[in-house]
Amino acid sequence: MKTENLRINQLSPETYEWYLKYLETLDTLDIEAYGKFLAQDCSVQSNNALPMEGKEVVIQGLADYWTTFASLEHDLLNIYGSDSSFVLEALNHYKRNDGQEVTIRAVAFTDRNTEGLVTSVRFYTDTTPLFTKGD
Repeated sequence: MKTENLRINQLSPETYEWYLKYLETLDTLDIEAYGKFLAQDCSVQSNNALPMEGKEVVIQGLADYWTTFASLEHDLLNIYGSDSSFVLEALNHYKRNDGQEVTIRAVAFTDRNTEGLVTSVRFYTDTTPLFTKGD
């Protein structure tokens, strides 16, 4: 994960540290470790797709999605909001399964419950370059 490009961070130091661990776990593509951040009733939605509802459904859906690329690294640009509801603007650096590297701008809205678990993530990005063969 890259943090040197982070311009604005409105999270408390404690929540920022939690969020860094969350994003580091995403970058490892370790679905079991990632699941520990999720509430049982969480939902995850990408762009205009229907949301995945419930922890088990989210874990299965993300596990399947994560096989479509080799690696992911978040490059944080801005984090706006409160400790319970915030939005990240980032550049996501992917390595495709064919070895080609692709960088895609993304925005993710995240909500947490009073226990600090993720209840909702809505992310918006155009992943077309991730799946389009280059020249």
